[in-house]
Amino acid sequence: MPAATFRSFHSQSHDHRDCVAAALARAESLCRRRGARFTRIRRRVLELIWAGHRPLPAYELLAQLRREKHNATPPTIYRALDFLLAHRLAHKIESLNAYIGCTRPQHDHAGQFLICDGCRQVAELHDPELQRMLERKASRAGLKAARQTIEIRGRCKGCRP
Repeated sequence: MPAATFRSFHSQSHDHRDCVAAALARAESLCRRRGARFTRIRRRVLELIWAGHRPLPAYELLAQLRREKHNATPPTIYRALDFLLAHRLAHKIESLNAYIGCTRPQHDHAGQFLICDGCRQVAELHDPELQRMLERKASRAGLKAARQTIEIRGRCKGCRP
């Protein structure tokens, strides 16, 4: 049984280029193995999502994409996001209506997120024991869980006084 893992909050001096490069390489490999088309637009949207460690709303992604591809429309972004979500390459942070890259797209897992209300960074927590416990409790209540997202809000160490 895998132990809980955690992608921590990053300092302002963190170089995101390594994160972006690793995420794109994982995405390309996974899409190739799954027989899914990782188009230029899907790749670029994922790259924009990974460019920082803050969740981005669809309209911000669209604005960034329009700087490069002037004819980008809302359906362009939403189709790309639907693909990224379906292949677990990104997560939707429901309370923010925004998207963040998935650190473990090769594993089926619940979304467990720590959200800083100060800097808006999101850290992803992977705790299989917590996921199973919540599934058991939902089942006991008569619910067959189809999806599970946990969002814990607060302030990271860098934003606390």
